[in-house]
Amino acid sequence: MHRPSTSDPSQHTIHSSYIAKLTSHTMDASTVFVRIYDSLQEIIRSTTAFDVAKGVAILWALRISFCMARRKLKATRLRGPPRTSLIFGLAKDLFHAEDAGAMYEAWANEYGVAYEVPIMLGGSKIMLCDPRAIAHFYNKETRTYVHTDFGLIFTRKNFGMVILCAQGEEHRRQRKSLSPAFSHAAVRQLLPVFYHSAYKAKAAWESLIDANDGHSTVIDVQNWLDSIGLAGFSHDFGSLDGKTNSVADVFTTFEGSVPNSTLLLLATVFPLLTYVPTSRGDLFGDMNRTLADISRKFLERSKEEKEAGIVDGKDDKSIIGVLLKAKDSGTDVQLSVEEILAQMKLLIVAAYETTSVTMTWALLELARNPDIQTKLRAELLAFGSDPTYDQLTNNLPYLDAVVHETLRFHPPLDEFVRQAAEDDVIPLSEPVRTRSGRVVNSISVTRGTRIGISTACINRSLAIWGADAKVFRPERWLEEGNIPKKAQEMQGYRHLLTFIDGPRTCLGKGFAVAEFKTVMFTLIKNFVLEMRDGPDTKIEMTMGILSRPRVVGEAGTKVPLRVRRYGS
Repeated sequence: MHRPSTSDPSQHTIHSSYIAKLTSHTMDASTVFVRIYDSLQEIIRSTTAFDVAKGVAILWALRISFCMARRKLKATRLRGPPRTSLIFGLAKDLFHAEDAGAMYEAWANEYGVAYEVPIMLGGSKIMLCDPRAIAHFYNKETRTYVHTDFGLIFTRKNFGMVILCAQGEEHRRQRKSLSPAFSHAAVRQLLPVFYHSAYKAKAAWESLIDANDGHSTVIDVQNWLDSIGLAGFSHDFGSLDGKTNSVADVFTTFEGSVPNSTLLLLATVFPLLTYVPTSRGDLFGDMNRTLADISRKFLERSKEEKEAGIVDGKDDKSIIGVLLKAKDSGTDVQLSVEEILAQMKLLIVAAYETTSVTMTWALLELARNPDIQTKLRAELLAFGSDPTYDQLTNNLPYLDAVVHETLRFHPPLDEFVRQAAEDDVIPLSEPVRTRSGRVVNSISVTRGTRIGISTACINRSLAIWGADAKVFRPERWLEEGNIPKKAQEMQGYRHLLTFIDGPRTCLGKGFAVAEFKTVMFTLIKNFVLEMRDGPDTKIEMTMGILSRPRVVGEAGTKVPLRVRRYGS
């Protein structure tokens, strides 16, 4: 119960009367500060806890009122869906949605290409579904549009000061240091390593078939490939030989580990909640320690090989080789050992997880669409021997179409959210109606505004990709004029946002596509894939580190397909 103040009410007028005295006399600065300090001390001694709490509440209310007034004066107030929860807005609906991209698309159809979505604790984010607005956003990323506080804290907590959360000049420096590892020359050099990994998978599958009935067997394709370890880090994790390995083990522990949505969403407003202990947080801690240990071993081995003359440091284009070169004195871009270890942890997770998810979706789509699989195999068989890097890029059009249709239809990351670091005006390619009913061709945003882009929505939007946007159809990439004008206005890689765009466009996209094509060429040429329970098998999403597909009813993140040798 509140205890009323017993202090003399006249004491609360000390501050105002004293200020009057100060303004009526001419004093030197030191005298003014001494007297102000003495007065503040007397105010503090005469103030109760209730007075302090009341003062803080008033200041907080004034701050909110000021921010709201500033936003009302400067920001464009957009229409959008109503909140379903006073606390969570629509954040929980989106978090638990089976297809959040479809929700965003439905709202875009109703409210226009830019609209507001209510989120946590009365907040909102502006969603952009317009090519011109998205191009403007990405052109200003790292300067005007930056990571949210939650995104920065989460990334730094789990990986360190990596390129993913670097801003401005620091981002430019780190990106310059990593770029050589993902250049065309570096990927071309790594192609034999991709093939080696793909052929190990082929041999493993043949052994599984032979161990069954020699004709076919059911294989959980979700967990079979681990080629990034061999290709990028000069290290074979062993998963293709049936051996256990610490990297595969640490990722497997995330299967079915669903984050606490309430705590996670509250952390987007109060980022320090990221440090609250949770079982999933413990998994990230285990992952961090395991990857740090592996990265140190990679680094030590690479240094030993270099010192022994086993690898020419000038010619080593592997990820570790390039990072070590960036550490050496004399280079214009240098990284510390701590930065190298942090980048390696991030690259292992990003490459391992996104590559596995995307190629799993490709195999699923080919199993569900036998006509597409047959057409692809015909092209690969007709080509014959293993293609070179240039041939993979230019001489296998249907393989290219299947790969890019998978990237369009199943982006591994569904949504990106940033916040404005300064006021800005975002242009639109078509007008939208504001809350007041005014029609505008641009929207004003104020500092602190959250801006979201749904990759899943944009890549599969009927308004952008046409009437067959919801159909997995590789032919769209081959038929002249079949990429709609609206899709052509998207400035991302091949008109897709899968690898995002702008200064933060994915460094590894060339690496990922080349590896993807190498594996598809080797496996589809030699095996026929079918859904274990027929073409109508239901697929659902479940949580690993990223969202992963699985057959409905299967434990963990399993995707069992029936595999048989082609021609058997």
